[in-house]
Amino acid sequence: KVRIQGPNYIPGKKEDLFVKNIQRTILMMGRYIEPIENCPAGNIVGLVGVDQFLLKSGTITTSETAHNMKVMKFSVSPVVRVAVEVKNANDLPKLVEGLKRLSKSDPCVQCLTSESGEHIIAGAGELHLEICLKDLEEDHAQVPIKVGDPVVSYRETVQSESAITCLSKSPNKHNRIFMKAVPLNEELTDEIEDGKITPRDDPKIRARALAEKYEWDPTEARKIWCFGPETTGPNVLVDTTKAVQYLNEIKDSCVAAFQWATKEGPAAEEPLRGCRFNILDVALHADAIHRGGGQIIPTCRRVVYASCLTAQPGLQEPVFLADIQCPETAMGGIYGVLNRRRGHVFAEEQRPGTPLYNIKAYLPVAESFGFTADLRSNTGGQAFPQCVFDHWQLMNGCSNEPGKVNDVVVGIRKRKGLSEEVPPLDRYLDKM
Repeated sequence: KVRIQGPNYIPGKKEDLFVKNIQRTILMMGRYIEPIENCPAGNIVGLVGVDQFLLKSGTITTSETAHNMKVMKFSVSPVVRVAVEVKNANDLPKLVEGLKRLSKSDPCVQCLTSESGEHIIAGAGELHLEICLKDLEEDHAQVPIKVGDPVVSYRETVQSESAITCLSKSPNKHNRIFMKAVPLNEELTDEIEDGKITPRDDPKIRARALAEKYEWDPTEARKIWCFGPETTGPNVLVDTTKAVQYLNEIKDSCVAAFQWATKEGPAAEEPLRGCRFNILDVALHADAIHRGGGQIIPTCRRVVYASCLTAQPGLQEPVFLADIQCPETAMGGIYGVLNRRRGHVFAEEQRPGTPLYNIKAYLPVAESFGFTADLRSNTGGQAFPQCVFDHWQLMNGCSNEPGKVNDVVVGIRKRKGLSEEVPPLDRYLDKM
């Protein structure tokens, strides 16, 4: 019997742990497989009978005290999504099974089911997705599939401090929460995303780092309640209150509400990024029963939304770093294609000893569909692009004022089946 430890296994706990038998060990040689009795360390072998317990990666061991091997980290994040469905409804179970196999075979793909019941595949770029879909149709599911238009995931953010202090009251009118939103420093946002600043750090050490590097108030930096979404995301909830009664009793409810609010923001229900929310003051009812989760969670979520909408809400779009190799004659065509697609070149260098140039450019993911084909047709097939996800870039404009950003938001809301206009502020903001 072996212990199969999934990626979320913590030594000493029972979750994400299966104890099962391995049916046989095999050696893979090209297209043949050879059963073997035993195998010394340092070889790659196949184990039969464990695949239904592991999703992407994990650790298989016979030791009771083994810690997990490190999970793979990728420099790219899946930012391009398509929805897939089957042409014939009877084939749905095959599609679901195929998606499971696909997510096992490619560690960078994410397969998820949206709330509207669509199956969504997220990949690192257009080319990556194309290959995944081909594999899915021909190998994994072996049924004809229909593919929706590719969709880019955005992030919502704030661009300035909230213009007013926002207040929300609980449904029973006995509890009030006051809050403001402030944008986080872009470097700090990146550090949280890279896992350099995590919720598990020692609060005092983390507070010192925030105070020195990002000029936070040291007392506030110690009172970070949580990060969100998913408890590790690039938004923070900070308690800046002074002497409030019963505050710790509602902490769990506020944290839960914050995770929910940052996972789907107010404008387009996209995740929030780079926002800091300061709880300024809280007025709570004296009886514990009147300040339970049912009263606090919706209130806290509404006040987070209100703070967002008063702080010049904006959108951040994902940007590819495009690395293009081409001869000098093809450079004009490349600039033409990039300018049409809101891209900009920030470096070009000649490769020593060759007539080839290396061009590096930033290209918004939303504009990258069909980029490869467009580039080849404009340069006579001489340019070879490679795109990887590089960073999130703020789009100019506010999401609740008419303009390009608002058009994007309305498009996302239509796609998700929400009402078209951005929710008005008075839905979330209460008067005293």
